[in-house]
Amino acid sequence: MDTYKTISFSEAVEGNAYPGRGIVVGMTPDAGKAVAAYFIMGRSENSRNRVFTVKNGVVYTEPFDIAKLEDPSLIIYAAVRQHNNHLVVTNGNQTDTVVEDLVKGGSFYHALESRCFEPDAPNFTPRISAELEFDEKAGFKYRMSILKSADAEGSACNRFGYDYAPIAGLGHFIHTYEHDGNPLPTFSGEPTRVEIKNDIDDFANEIWNALNEDNKISLYVKYVDLATGEAESRLFNKHSK
Repeated sequence: MDTYKTISFSEAVEGNAYPGRGIVVGMTPDAGKAVAAYFIMGRSENSRNRVFTVKNGVVYTEPFDIAKLEDPSLIIYAAVRQHNNHLVVTNGNQTDTVVEDLVKGGSFYHALESRCFEPDAPNFTPRISAELEFDEKAGFKYRMSILKSADAEGSACNRFGYDYAPIAGLGHFIHTYEHDGNPLPTFSGEPTRVEIKNDIDDFANEIWNALNEDNKISLYVKYVDLATGEAESRLFNKHSK
């Protein structure tokens, strides 16, 4: 096995109808920009009834048709938030947990110690999270986390953290499920090494087009210029309001 093998995002999800929710973080090949991407997918009508919206710089999941909304507890949340020099991306309301801890002087991992996988037996969906930390002199670094059930009964939570030194052209991709199934099999192993593109539209379109057409719902991609701090983003919704 090649430990350092890097593949395209398209290759990473090829033939996989349901990787679930996913986060990609990395650096562009020209080493000029930090990259973060988050997508959601869904199988049930309740999960598919969502869109991404951006309000005051925060990316939220919201119901597309409020009349069809059933249980909002695990599907409606702030997915991407900025606090000072920290950009937080997660697949649930642990986004707020992390930001609230940072405000108090805490940290990404400290905040996640208070959280666990989602209480949606029998799937016990993992909580996946990422943090990009920017520094004017040192550039940036990023870390990722997955909190997942230790067994099929959900009797305990296993916690995995990954700290990365950014490398030009390299990204790391983590998602909730290995593939479709009943129950859904939890993601295993380390985040996948994927290729990042210099152009935000090229990368955003690659991700969106690679995701299963029936199950994909929304995608948000953000590029942050490491020299100026300026950011640009792209947002895709299967449903348009």
